[in-house]
Amino acid sequence: MAVETTENTNAAKSFLLPLVVVVALVALWTAVWASGAFHESALPSPIAVMRGFGEELKSGRLINDLITSLFRVSCGFGLAAALGIPLGLWLGQKLSARIAFLPIINFFRNLSPLAWIPFAILWFGVGDASAIFLIFLSAFFPVILATMAAVANIPTVYFRVAQNYGINGLERLTQVTLPAILPQIITTLRVTAGLSWLVVVAAEMIAGRDGLGFAVMDSRNGLRTDLLVVEMIVIGLIGVALDRLLVQLTKIQSVRWGYER
Repeated sequence: MAVETTENTNAAKSFLLPLVVVVALVALWTAVWASGAFHESALPSPIAVMRGFGEELKSGRLINDLITSLFRVSCGFGLAAALGIPLGLWLGQKLSARIAFLPIINFFRNLSPLAWIPFAILWFGVGDASAIFLIFLSAFFPVILATMAAVANIPTVYFRVAQNYGINGLERLTQVTLPAILPQIITTLRVTAGLSWLVVVAAEMIAGRDGLGFAVMDSRNGLRTDLLVVEMIVIGLIGVALDRLLVQLTKIQSVRWGYER
């Protein structure tokens, strides 16, 4: 009973405390706007932003831009994870391959994906393909490095025990390697998902015809700061939602041990 009460209290705090902070920030925003320190075109009021949100929903543009950006992130991030994790697994188990490829992987990891925008436009044009390519680059190399490091750092005693029990090949991968590295991989996916979301917005701002990033630039060019704030809020909320979605993976029974030890 005591444990259940503690969990309920923690759940209430996790909801109420962030809510208090949000209310305080909105109150501060309102006070600054009401003080006249900024012109209304530079700092829209919360009411103007709410009207802008209704306007965007009514026109359907906000939903279309949101779907477009999420589609691009899903494709680029999913492809990076699907290719990066197996490659990281292989490099983590092969010392010679790791030594050979690590410098070039580190080089591309430290190269900003936005530096590829001119080539992305030349190769794929302006649209989904170029944005997906940039998102893929932003997540692919970090996923490889994190997976490779996680595999390389697995204690050798795990594999010795597995060998004593006759666990080899694919069975060793599924019963020893993957359970040992899943906590690190999930943490990496959370980080790279956030990075991918940042990249898609930046890419759409620079070289896009639709999506939330393009909507930000369009609102700025049209001097609609109320819509600009609407899009900023939506971008932030979706980023938080993506992170919370990936957090659910940590609740899988075979993964939780890595967070609780």
